[in-house]
Amino acid sequence: MSRRVVAVLALSLLPALAAVAETLSPDQLLQRIRSERAAEVSAMQEREQAFLAKRSEQAQLLAAARAALNTQKAESERLKAEFDRQEAQLAEQEKLLAQRVGHLGELFGVVRQSAGDVAGQWQDSLLNAQYPERLKRLKALAESRSLPSAEDLDGYWMLLLEDLAASGRIERVQLPVVNADGSRQEQQVLRVGAFAVYGEDAFLRYDADAGQLVAPPRQPSGLGQVKDYLSSRDALATLPIDPSRGSLLAQLQQQPTLWDRLQQGGLVGWVIVVLGALGLLLALWRMLYLGRVGSGVKAQMHDLSAPRDDNPLGRVIGVLGAKPQLADLETLELKLDEAILQETPPLEKGQGLLKLLAAVAPLLGLLGTVTGMIVTFQAITQSGGGDSRLMADGISQALVTTVLGLVVAIPLLFLHSLLASRSKGLIQILEQQSAGLIALHLSGAPRRD
Repeated sequence: MSRRVVAVLALSLLPALAAVAETLSPDQLLQRIRSERAAEVSAMQEREQAFLAKRSEQAQLLAAARAALNTQKAESERLKAEFDRQEAQLAEQEKLLAQRVGHLGELFGVVRQSAGDVAGQWQDSLLNAQYPERLKRLKALAESRSLPSAEDLDGYWMLLLEDLAASGRIERVQLPVVNADGSRQEQQVLRVGAFAVYGEDAFLRYDADAGQLVAPPRQPSGLGQVKDYLSSRDALATLPIDPSRGSLLAQLQQQPTLWDRLQQGGLVGWVIVVLGALGLLLALWRMLYLGRVGSGVKAQMHDLSAPRDDNPLGRVIGVLGAKPQLADLETLELKLDEAILQETPPLEKGQGLLKLLAAVAPLLGLLGTVTGMIVTFQAITQSGGGDSRLMADGISQALVTTVLGLVVAIPLLFLHSLLASRSKGLIQILEQQSAGLIALHLSGAPRRD
């Protein structure tokens, strides 16, 4: 090793020797190399002595390192055995976890399906107006893809209990309501469980699309009972409710009014209505006239000796005169018959027209039925019968005009019969009294009132 060191030093000193070769003599150079060689050898010996001095210490360190290695090997073996045991236990726990997660997944599936079903059932519930957040919570639980927590399950259970409790309560709450004119305002409403809700002066229904209470423009009867219920202090009170939870009220909103029915009859229906109104006015006028004439006739019958011109009987009696010529009986009878004939047309006036209107009304109804069926068949031809709403116009006209014709004809027939009987009764009174007066004059007996 020393020779290698000397060679290395010589090689390293060659450039320096070459630089000073011109300035040093060979003896000086040799002397210098020897001195440097001696210094190098001395240094190498010192390092060797130091290394030999530390050899025992290095052996101790090596022995300690080997002992530590053996210890680590033993620890490694122990940890490997522990790892194998933990890995086996982990496999068992994973198997158990998979089994329990499977059961929990089935439970979650049932809960999610149940929440979806309940959300569908509560979609149109009027309780959503008071509790708007419950549908969001149900939909979030139904659409969740993660396992529900205990808080989620407990919240779902509480939602069911709250709905059950609210369905059995009658309470007054402050809620926003959309009026029939489209304005929205907060007002105090009366909620009867999940069946009905009433505003200040209207029945209310829940609009599921808008999520708010709406006052329909058409209101059914029964608001008076609601006001009586609110003002009542009794333990029990009558209150109208919708057992179908809004379906019945919605059907009542679609029920056409009398004005809608008249519009469904079309032009023919309006003609029937006009004729019916004309017939009723005519019958009313004739009833008043015959009533006034009948009163005058009754008053005249109590005083036959003093005929008056304000009633038919007085005018008939006035034909005889104060002292009739009894020898000319046939002339008197003809005069009385002529007077009665003159009084008959005013008493029977309007009856023919009334009878005609009663006969024309059902014929017009039949005409409306035929035209309505024509419209229906045209709709069937155009749409193929796939959409019943296109045929509703013709069917409505066909049915409504028939009903209008019968509704107009039946009362007019009764009124015509009544007017005919009353006028006929008055004419019979005139004939009876005329015959009686002739008989009294022939017998020479005095008149009796």
